[in-house]
Amino acid sequence: MNGPHPWRPTRRRLTDTLLAAVAPVAVCGVALAGLTAWAGAGKAGSPARITVSNSRVYLPYGDNTDTAAFFDVSNLGGADDRLVGVTSSATGGEIALSRHRMADGAIAYKADVASVVVSAGRELSMSPEGLDVTLRAEAGWQAGDLVPFTLRFERSGAVKTIAVVVRPRS
Repeated sequence: MNGPHPWRPTRRRLTDTLLAAVAPVAVCGVALAGLTAWAGAGKAGSPARITVSNSRVYLPYGDNTDTAAFFDVSNLGGADDRLVGVTSSATGGEIALSRHRMADGAIAYKADVASVVVSAGRELSMSPEGLDVTLRAEAGWQAGDLVPFTLRFERSGAVKTIAVVVRPRS
């Protein structure tokens, strides 16, 4: 026979073909297992789910009306969200997210913050030493009074809460 030789499978050709097929199949299997575990944990397509607790606002001291409010914000969902603002119908003036920082020489200062991320499955706890909400108190607040707040989130929208007026360090 002087024509073209027919293709014949050899051990080397079969091994190379098998190895070329196994790699993508293995990668797909690992990816499918990861997606199955993620979906089984209830996180697949799960939006941010925000809850607010432990809401409190400090009673101003003396003639000062500037004070701070603190909230524990939990994201029980599968996606991050962002706290973009806080409002209240019961306060006088501007309300701002702020973070307390330490400068050289142990001097503390306040820096306004435009927004803060609340990561999926995590909690953000505001405190006097970190993130808080600065505001101007209305005259006549007393310990135990209730102050309504609305926290605004990028994805979850508005979340309403009631903060208790407390004495600092209580």
